[in-house]
Amino acid sequence: MSALENAKRPATLPELADNEEAPRAMLESIYDVPVRVTAVLGKKRMNVADLMRLDAGAVIELDRRVGEPIDLYVNDKLIARGELVLVDGVLGVTMTEVVKETDA
Repeated sequence: MSALENAKRPATLPELADNEEAPRAMLESIYDVPVRVTAVLGKKRMNVADLMRLDAGAVIELDRRVGEPIDLYVNDKLIARGELVLVDGVLGVTMTEVVKETDA
């Protein structure tokens, strides 16, 4: 079979073994790929004049409250929703729902 014929054939995925290590091994090659993760805690519209009047330590009220879901994005794509958590004085996010492509 020529290289041109091989290029036209659809790619096939290797069969996954019954153990859990096979998918993990297949993904190891992408573990070091950097992605941007964004947790949207809320939004606020304000005009430039109000923005310029803010001082260090100013508090901006957002449109979400504690306990409401926040959106989690990977490379600008909505992938999950979560909630804010405070653990040992460190603010974090726990995922509560994975968003399907049709939900977004």
